Amino acid sequence: MTDSGYVPTFPVGEPNTAYAENFVGQSFLNMLTTEGVTIGNVTFEPGCRNNWHIHHSSSGGGQILLCTDGSGWYQAEGETPVSMTPGSVVSTPAGVKHWHGAKADSWFTHLAVEVPGEDTRNEWLEPVTDEHYSTLSQEA
Repeated sequence: MTDSGYVPTFPVGEPNTAYAENFVGQSFLNMLTTEGVTIGNVTFEPGCRNNWHIHHSSSGGGQILLCTDGSGWYQAEGETPVSMTPGSVVSTPAGVKHWHGAKADSWFTHLAVEVPGEDTRNEWLEPVTDEHYSTLSQEA
């Protein structure tokens, strides 16, 4: 549980210090599995989002996001932002530039499933600007 009283389905985990430079705001990480298919429970405080990034792979790979609690955003480059609420699922193929994070007024938790692939790696890019993020409150 966070100090805010937000209680997600899975334990919140620890502050995500290992990847903090790739986030605007505070996120928390609880790794559910680390062998085979990697699954992380990621919790974002209101307004927190990760930087634009790409999951690279020479074969297979990508990422699946399953919203378990709260409300957030997912956006692939050049596409309309997707509102995520509990039960929402987004599948991002390898090579697609995207970002995800909480809405400005809500905590957000998702399971991040790393799709197995060959030669997988993540490329972290620029932050989602405050200017871009602030326009999302106008979207559904």
